[in-house]
Amino acid sequence: MNANYSFLTGHKVEVFTTTWCPDCKRLDRVLADAGIAHEKVDIDKVAGAADELERETGKRGVPYLRIDGKRWVRGYHKELSTRFDPKLFATELEAALR
Repeated sequence: MNANYSFLTGHKVEVFTTTWCPDCKRLDRVLADAGIAHEKVDIDKVAGAADELERETGKRGVPYLRIDGKRWVRGYHKELSTRFDPKLFATELEAALR
């Protein structure tokens, strides 16, 4: 089931990612299919990006989204067998924007 992410329109969306991460590839497809412009920040290539992610979120896993340069949202659900739920993701994004 797809979710509507149109509420992200007008926000700066950065995705902290890597090229080898399957969850990152899925999230990129989800955002692209929803028409959400986003910038990829490859933590293996951008100096200091991995440290910044860990410092600001306490996490080392990707993908993570940073909205408007300050709000962080995980882009995966490791607790689920599918590793991603579109509706849960939308709920988490909306909560971050409040």
